Amino acid sequence: MYEQKIRKVMGKVASKEMKVDDAIKKLKFMPFEDLGFAKLDHHRALRKGFPEVVFCQNKTTGQVVSIIRRLAANNSDVLATRATEEMFNEVKKHLKEAKYNKISRTISIIKNKKMKNGRILVLSAGTSDMNVAEEAAVVAEAMGNRVERLYDVGVAGLHRLLNNKEKLNDANVLIVVAGMDGVLPSVVSGLFGKPIIAVPTSVGYGASFKGIAPLLTMLNSCSPGVVVVNIDNGFGAGYFASLINR
Repeated sequence: MYEQKIRKVMGKVASKEMKVDDAIKKLKFMPFEDLGFAKLDHHRALRKGFPEVVFCQNKTTGQVVSIIRRLAANNSDVLATRATEEMFNEVKKHLKEAKYNKISRTISIIKNKKMKNGRILVLSAGTSDMNVAEEAAVVAEAMGNRVERLYDVGVAGLHRLLNNKEKLNDANVLIVVAGMDGVLPSVVSGLFGKPIIAVPTSVGYGASFKGIAPLLTMLNSCSPGVVVVNIDNGFGAGYFASLINR
């Protein structure tokens, strides 16, 4: 996106359609834009392949709206996580194409629909883990991946998982989300030879220590091929899975 913009500006300078001073003004805000309360990294897409993602938690609605509007002015794709419905309603007033996913709490404006060849499968151990799993799925989809979901297939009923062997075998990358005992990623890794990104959630009774117990279980997995992201970090899992699938 930015490479095309830079080439276009340089082309106009070369053909004398644009003065050097005007080109400088155009390029001035491309590295980053200072909004006072935030410095938007407009070169993120050029470096990383996807624009800066907005983490909305602890930001005001006004800040979120300002950031998303400026990102949308410079990118075809915009994604915001941990967003409230109030934030979305305000964004929608300015950007009609914005969409909200209530489960994942994400705001998205996705115009680039080009899909990668491989497929990412997102699994959740329980329905209670779905919001984290859905965040991972939405992020991976926004980054141009084919994503399939397989929810509530935890170890309390392994037949639910094994009934979907074809889906697991066909996927390039597996994102496995689990709270409570956090065992599901190890089980899946032991049965299927795929890269697995394990996501511990804060779901569970007191002894799960708000996700610490499943985090430790996943980090101590004896099955090779499992990497672990932070507690409730569906975003990190979806992003990393996209890099693998690339």
